[in-house]
Amino acid sequence: MKRASIILSLILVLAIAGPLAAKTTFIGIGTGGTGGIYYPYGGGVAEIWTRYVKDVKAVAEVTGASVENVKLAHKGETVIGEVMGDVAVAGYKGLSKFKGKKYDILSMAIMYPNLLQVVALKKSGITNIEEVKGKNISSGSPGSGTNFMSETVFKALGIPLDSYKDSRLSFTETANALRDGTIDVGVWSVGPGTSSILDLSTTHDIHILSFTPEQVKKILGFNKTYSSVELKGGVYKGVDNDVPTIGVWNVLICQKSLDTDLVYKLVKGLYEHNDYMCKIHPSASYTTPENAVKYSPIPLHPGTIKYLKEKGISVPDNLIP
Repeated sequence: MKRASIILSLILVLAIAGPLAAKTTFIGIGTGGTGGIYYPYGGGVAEIWTRYVKDVKAVAEVTGASVENVKLAHKGETVIGEVMGDVAVAGYKGLSKFKGKKYDILSMAIMYPNLLQVVALKKSGITNIEEVKGKNISSGSPGSGTNFMSETVFKALGIPLDSYKDSRLSFTETANALRDGTIDVGVWSVGPGTSSILDLSTTHDIHILSFTPEQVKKILGFNKTYSSVELKGGVYKGVDNDVPTIGVWNVLICQKSLDTDLVYKLVKGLYEHNDYMCKIHPSASYTTPENAVKYSPIPLHPGTIKYLKEKGISVPDNLIP
């Protein structure tokens, strides 16, 4: 994120039009690539905050997604980030790719659940995730939650990370590579009905690999933030039956040091205009105050807690920083 043209949108700055003018807080939201749901979801959040939260201007920025968003929020290059729950836990505790360094982030809101969607073309004959050995694949772009989750699942199933050739592409690039035959398997961790898979399924017969009960048991035992879910049949053309897979909740994180009253106002604006978010993508129906306390994998920001208590929602001790 070196681009000078967007640097002001990625940090908190104060724009003062005159001695008596109100201060404007600029907020950058780290999202993901344009082929997933993070980017349009983040765009909707930015629009709500700019329109309905006084003296705030927010902008959604394309990033490498979850892992990068934790690092950007910690450093203050963005102060808000869209992050998969497993990555939020790893960043908060300094695990896995964060290599022992705990990042200064807190949960702001729960977004919606991601489903792991492992896609191959039907003509490839690939039907089981363990067949990735010796294949060309894309496990998601570097720094993304998809790549993080892919490698976690591979480790849980005993698939060596050096047993396949990994291009690590964005969602759109992964769909194009499957279409062109340059990869055999592509992995998405995203809300169902993502544009890049929808587009691919309209031109090619696709197969979404299901997980066996034994595989699911191994994965859930390996990472407690995951759950067993089904991708409903009919979401994508040609995928008519439900597909057993793995799910993880997405979290809207924020920099730990953000002002309590600012976060309170942002959260209030988000929840009170959720009807607008649902018009952008139906997955936003999961973005509720109740789900914040049910599914947040890391402690909540005091500003969120202030709003929840105002609404009479009890916050468990483990979610209080």
